[in-house]
Amino acid sequence: MGRNVVALIVALGFAIVAVGAQQDGCSSELPASLSGNYSSLACKTVWNNFVLRYYQDQDNVLSIVLSTMYSSGWVGMGFSKDGMMVGSSAVVGWVGTTGLPHIQRYYLGGQTSQQVQVDQGNLLFAAATPSVVVDQAKIYLAFQLKFSARLSQQQLLFAIGSATPVNNVLQEHDDKTSVSFDFSTVVTLRSKLSSDSGKTATFRQLTVHDDKSDGTSSSSSYPSKLKRTHGALAIFGWGVLLPIGAIVARYCRQWDPLWYYLHTVIQFMGFLFGLAAVIAGRVLYDKLHATVYTHRGIGIFVLVLGILQILAFFLRPNKDSKYRRYWNWYHHWFGRLALFFAAVNIVIGIRIGDAGNSWKIGYGFNLAILLTASIILEVLLWTRWSNKNAPAF
Repeated sequence: MGRNVVALIVALGFAIVAVGAQQDGCSSELPASLSGNYSSLACKTVWNNFVLRYYQDQDNVLSIVLSTMYSSGWVGMGFSKDGMMVGSSAVVGWVGTTGLPHIQRYYLGGQTSQQVQVDQGNLLFAAATPSVVVDQAKIYLAFQLKFSARLSQQQLLFAIGSATPVNNVLQEHDDKTSVSFDFSTVVTLRSKLSSDSGKTATFRQLTVHDDKSDGTSSSSSYPSKLKRTHGALAIFGWGVLLPIGAIVARYCRQWDPLWYYLHTVIQFMGFLFGLAAVIAGRVLYDKLHATVYTHRGIGIFVLVLGILQILAFFLRPNKDSKYRRYWNWYHHWFGRLALFFAAVNIVIGIRIGDAGNSWKIGYGFNLAILLTASIILEVLLWTRWSNKNAPAF
């Protein structure tokens, strides 16, 4: 099992490097096709994985790039007078069933599809052609709006729907929120930069950390805290305890039966923490209805493998049983699969959860420690075996 453990952790190291390299949130670069008209934008995560990049110039033209995780359906951003849907105007983007991108203005006259009118409302596109780009499982809605006066505090609506629009007809959203956003913040900071340096062209990206522009309504701190709890439980259970338990079973057998008791206790604790992470993830999904099908599917698969490992403990045959080698094969390979897919899913979770570099570095450091320990212990184990089996002269 030793070489398999080392190979497994090496593979996980490559996985986190590959996925971690795809930065998310305000730290990520825009797709190259958007860099021309949208290269100098302030940025803020406004809701779940929704990231809003924006800039308002002196002619009251508001440049917007809205991005979020995407697999299918539609994504929308609305401007409201009172934070309510009815009576507001919105920009909605999606990729059609033929693979072509679409972006349209809508007037939200009611809560039915017939009352949501395309090419209507109070929003007016500016000179730049609006566009939709899908890149690395994220959708970007890029557009410019012309207003008669400068925007300051504005009620914004964000929504996502899983049904792909047909003939520009929107189906009901799966989730939505309303936030109060202050567009004047970036104007002040950008103007100050211009007056101090005189070189606005050098301004690349500004991240605004202003609590005043945090969401109201359903945009509370509860989902964020639950998301962090879900991630911490998953990393500690599936990513720390369970790999340590596997290492104990491989390299500590000379301390029989202590290794077995340690292995059992650590694995049970790891499974309990992992189960708590799954429960937290389920509650989070019910709250957000996020389109994270891959992450959710792998999580369910890993949970099933974990349950099968627990059953293996109770079905463990005696050492002299003829079924013992089949049990060993089942226990070892199902365990390896669980560890591998759990680690991959942790990396995916860090990515789609927009967790930031601290989570990526922390989990990468954890994998590095496991890899280093496994290599050292494997070398020592093979050295002992070589000495033990060396011919006597």
